Amino acid sequence: MGRELSSGVRCVDYKSVSVQTISRLPKYLNYLKALPKGEVTNISATGIAEALGLNDVQVRKDLSLVSDGGRPKVGYAIEDLIYDIEEFLGSDASHTAGRVGAGNVGRALLSYSGFAEYGLDILAAFDVDLALVGREINGKPIFPMEKLSEVCAQRQVKIGIITVPNYEAQHVCDLLVQSGVQAIWNFAPVHLTVPADVLMQSENMACSFALLSKHLSEKLKPARLSK
Repeated sequence: MGRELSSGVRCVDYKSVSVQTISRLPKYLNYLKALPKGEVTNISATGIAEALGLNDVQVRKDLSLVSDGGRPKVGYAIEDLIYDIEEFLGSDASHTAGRVGAGNVGRALLSYSGFAEYGLDILAAFDVDLALVGREINGKPIFPMEKLSEVCAQRQVKIGIITVPNYEAQHVCDLLVQSGVQAIWNFAPVHLTVPADVLMQSENMACSFALLSKHLSEKLKPARLSK
C-alpha cells in the first residue's frame, strides 16, 4: 500500500480486487470513521461484520486484500486500517470533477460536502439553461455548455458527472470524453457507450427502487394471502 511496515512494503495487485469488494470498502470506512475516537483502538473483522450485518468471512477476506495489519486475537489498529482503506480507494488523493446538468439531482450533488472525504472535488457545473449560467451552488460556478472543453482543460477535470435527461446523456457523455475526462459517473437512467480506456459507473435509481419494491412485495405477500 506504499507504507513501510514491519514486514516490508505492502503491495497490492489492484486488478485482483473485485468490483464487489471495492463497493463494500466505503461501508467499512464509514463505520470505522464513526467509531468514538480514543475509546476503542483495535477492531476485528468479525466486529465490523456484526456491526454492519455482513458475513464475517467476506469482511475478513476483503480487508486482507487491502491491509496486512490484522493480528490474531488483536484485530486491526483502527487508525491504520482507515489509512489502508483510504489509500487503496484513492481517498488520500484529490480527483477533480465537472458536472453536466444543474437540475434537482445536479444541485443536490453540488451541495453535498461529503465527497471531499473521498477525494472528490467538483470544480464546476455546466448547463444549457441561461437562467442558471453564471450562478454558483455551494461555491461551484455554473458555466454554459460551450465552455465545457475549455474549462475541463484549464482545470484538469478527470471525472465527468452526468445528471441530464436520458435523451441528452449520450451526447453529453461524448462531449466529456472529447474534453479529456477519464471517468464518467452517470446518473441518467440510460446505457451509455464510452471508449475502452474510459471508466463508466452508472447509478440507476429506478433499478434500486425496483429492488426495494420487489422485496416489500415479497414480504407483504403472506399478509395479503391471509386476508
